[in-house]
Amino acid sequence: MTLQDVIERLDLKVLTQPANFSKVTPTGGYTSDLLSCVMAGAKKGAVWITLQAHLNIVAVAALLEMSAIIITENAQPEAATLNKANEEGVVLLATELPSFEVIGRLWEMGLR
Repeated sequence: MTLQDVIERLDLKVLTQPANFSKVTPTGGYTSDLLSCVMAGAKKGAVWITLQAHLNIVAVAALLEMSAIIITENAQPEAATLNKANEEGVVLLATELPSFEVIGRLWEMGLR
């Protein structure tokens, strides 16, 4: 499964610069809204599901070389967050769905 598959099947909005998402293969998923938990538990290449939308999520995702961040529940990052994500090559995606539902759908799609 590619990141493009995830975007299409979950009808996610791409917030950052477009890229060839069909060449990105997520290695798994992780969810938490506590940055220290993400730093301790998420794996390289994972998709991170969170309702956080502030600048610090970009730093954590860049550090862990994550595939993307899915921001849930219509949380909207500020322009500075989007600019930093584009600078760092961090993919930000958005949905109105709650985190619980996004995680369930990703699990059904086979992302573990």
